[in-house]
Amino acid sequence: MTGLRSATRAAVAAARLVVVKVGSSSLTTAAGGLDPDRLHALVDALAARRATSSVVLVSSGAIAAGLAPLGLARRPRDLATQQAAASVGQLALGHAYVESFARHGLRVGQVLLTADDVVRRAHYRNAQRTLSRLLALGVVPVVNENDTVATDEIRFGDNDRLAALVAHLIGAEALVLLSDVDALYDGDPRLGAARPIEEVTDAADVADVDAGASGSGLGTGGMASKLAAARLASVAGVPVLLASAAAADRALTSADVGTAFTASGRRLTARRFWLAYAADSTGILTLDEGAVAAVVARRRSLLAAGITAVSGDFQAGDVVDLTDPSGRVVARGLVAYDSTELPDLIGQSTRDLPAEHRREVVHADDLVALAHG
Repeated sequence: MTGLRSATRAAVAAARLVVVKVGSSSLTTAAGGLDPDRLHALVDALAARRATSSVVLVSSGAIAAGLAPLGLARRPRDLATQQAAASVGQLALGHAYVESFARHGLRVGQVLLTADDVVRRAHYRNAQRTLSRLLALGVVPVVNENDTVATDEIRFGDNDRLAALVAHLIGAEALVLLSDVDALYDGDPRLGAARPIEEVTDAADVADVDAGASGSGLGTGGMASKLAAARLASVAGVPVLLASAAAADRALTSADVGTAFTASGRRLTARRFWLAYAADSTGILTLDEGAVAAVVARRRSLLAAGITAVSGDFQAGDVVDLTDPSGRVVARGLVAYDSTELPDLIGQSTRDLPAEHRREVVHADDLVALAHG
């Protein structure tokens, strides 16, 4: 391995706070229901890492664990049955983790989240405080999406994205994604002649890789979701390791397996990360080229003079996307006006506006430029 590769993997291996995500197919049998041997092997690897680092586990598997007890042959497609399976399976999954970690004298705490808990700023801060307090008390937090109540409108979509958000939320120094796939490949390995990619220095460079599909019918995330999560974490300053759950012991010690993603961006403050990647946008402000340069390159506040169009229904204090003339999103920010106020102001210089409107549309302190737009 090159020095760059060893440096990235060394950072994962030495991280003092690490988020580990495991997928459904790595914990359950093909017919549904938990696989005790697989779960114990995972916990053994986590407990060994726990001796030197704080660990947060983001675990899928609630719905899959509920299939066998409910006599379901496959993952249900309708939301109500998915929620019922999650209700049954979440208890089984939590109980299994409690017993397995107890073999190592470790306590676990369950944290169930919906997308609402990271989209809403107050909820985001509360989740942050809860996880931090659990870690301070020596507990291993086990995080999952709250599938029992999550609807299509408030779902993360997969736990890979949730893991990336949690990694930044708690200030983790590394993210390890464990699944039934052992690495990122330059093509679909099921079709043959695909080669594993050992190191990714810029996750944007692998945007066109044939990510393939999920390896089983039990989970929601395939390689595409893992790649998206790796991009999200790495651009926010968190190195990522993608590896097979079967190699969890090596992934969590030497980190010499799978694909490593170098942290390609500066670590944002929790507030700016929330604004850029977690919050929901409720509107769009289209900027002229001069305003794009001011906002993105010079980190200046957005003024009404630089806006050419407004769309969406939002109120002052909501999050809006800022786009260039071609429609590419270049920044996000907290808008200072309601959507009903702005159309009469756009394109006008500050000195020509009424006194009550001579303020920034988006203040520089409430704005974050997006690295890749």
